[in-house]
Amino acid sequence: MEIGPGTGAVTEFLFHKHPDLEVIEIDQRAVAYLNERFPGLKIHHQDILQTDWQGFSPLDGKISVIGNLPYYITSPILFSVLDNRQLFDEAVFMMQKEVADRIVANPGNKTYGILSVQTQLFSRPEYLFTVSRHVFNPKPNVESAVVKFHFDPDIIIPHAPALKKLIRTAFNQRRKTLSNAIKPILNEYMLDPDQRKSLIQSFQLERRAETLAPQEFVHLNEAIISAGVKDDGI
Repeated sequence: MEIGPGTGAVTEFLFHKHPDLEVIEIDQRAVAYLNERFPGLKIHHQDILQTDWQGFSPLDGKISVIGNLPYYITSPILFSVLDNRQLFDEAVFMMQKEVADRIVANPGNKTYGILSVQTQLFSRPEYLFTVSRHVFNPKPNVESAVVKFHFDPDIIIPHAPALKKLIRTAFNQRRKTLSNAIKPILNEYMLDPDQRKSLIQSFQLERRAETLAPQEFVHLNEAIISAGVKDDGI
């Protein structure tokens, strides 16, 4: 599956090598051009941000997805793929280099954040290479990079929605210590003072969010859920 083929610069190479190629394109003019240039190509004329990936799940395997992503919607596309990771074998995307650096950033790096943690938990991102802005026409103001995402079917992340909420909450106030940043989560699970103190000591929550490795967020999330009783507003 190719996202946003445009006039088919990449499609040309994919179509001859993969006869079962399908593409998703929102621009009607591009769709008409692709139909003329690549007879037999299966084209889905739709918005990638409104795409239901479940409808593309093949019966005999998983989807490999590729695309030169529009830079202004790179993160929503990535999160959409991650949310449907069980359908994918791998993904290869070109994106703004700044975003690629954030994806593969290590804890303690100033670019390490929500995108880094979620991507590294739900896939194995691999920075392949940098693409100079001088190879584009028109020339953009930024460098690009190609990143490959591997999806391991054996990776199971428990309580994923709660985990993603914890990660967002922790980094939304990244200048605060974790014990202060995630207070809304601790309140939601109605942890008493002793439980909070135990969590702070066990996970060294006087640290900031950017110092925690991705897997530490998983363990912290499980500890909060195990210790608390979620307040459902009853």
